Amino acid sequence: MKPALQLSLQFSRDELVRSHREHLPRSKVQRWLRAALESPAELTVRVVGQAEAQVLNRDYRGKDYATNVLTFDYEKTPLVMADLVLCAEVLAREAHEQGLSLEAHYAHLLIHGALHAQGFDHETDADAAVMEARESRLMLALGFADPYLS
Repeated sequence: MKPALQLSLQFSRDELVRSHREHLPRSKVQRWLRAALESPAELTVRVVGQAEAQVLNRDYRGKDYATNVLTFDYEKTPLVMADLVLCAEVLAREAHEQGLSLEAHYAHLLIHGALHAQGFDHETDADAAVMEARESRLMLALGFADPYLS
């Protein structure tokens, strides 16, 4: 049985972001996140525009550009508590460049963010290998292609 998940799914008022809502029905987002979770969780997923993503990345990571996903983890045990912020423009561009469906790319980055929220990282080659193998296994189990195979 998968861990309990309390999910808040939010979309900024940005026009492009609103158009992404159809790719992120709550039931699918919950399914993707539950697949990645090892413990009960309270997660907020917020889909934002490029300007908001850039401000958050600059203010919290010191990097002045919009990135695909930011994970703000507050607690890992006994309850995973985190905010996952996804940038609609960056995800759309990356999905197009990589020949992926938007749904598959969102699923991957939600899994990626959920793993970060649980303490997984990719700062070293060894850590990256562990995290990427887990992401690949989860994506395949959900019926998507391995995100690390070109």
